[in-house]
Amino acid sequence: MKTLYIIRHAKSSWDNLLLDDLSRPLNERGKLDAPRMAKRLKEKKVVPDLMLTSPAKRALETCKRIADILNYNDKKIKIENELYHADLDQLLSVVQSIKDKHDVVMIFGHNPGLTEFVNELGNQNIDNLSTCGIVCYEFAIDSWQDVTYGKGKLRFHDYPKNKND
Repeated sequence: MKTLYIIRHAKSSWDNLLLDDLSRPLNERGKLDAPRMAKRLKEKKVVPDLMLTSPAKRALETCKRIADILNYNDKKIKIENELYHADLDQLLSVVQSIKDKHDVVMIFGHNPGLTEFVNELGNQNIDNLSTCGIVCYEFAIDSWQDVTYGKGKLRFHDYPKNKND
């Protein structure tokens, strides 16, 4: 069994329009939403084996804030350049290249690719994976190479404005 958490970066700041896209940080709401969502994951007893993130500052900051709450060593976070504005094929390629020793993996990235990806993995119809939204899929497989579209079993979909608090 493999479990994949697909997480869109938290809300980013547009205060400095001179920053390139990769350098945009989280805004205040994003800084609050990431730990809030991490606490929800912790309540579900989520323990990641691996965290992969886009190199974009907003994605890395989201990943680090969640890692902190989940007691995941941020030095073990792997920056995966392919996750930066990845399309469906790039996302699937990243997932299929995960080492099989990892059973519980989180990937942090961007829309529109992530919304398309979560919908294809489990034949879902999520209009928009919101900022700091999380989709969790389970796959009845032994190897990440066997992840294919339509084979994911949705465990949950959560997001900051979901009234679970």
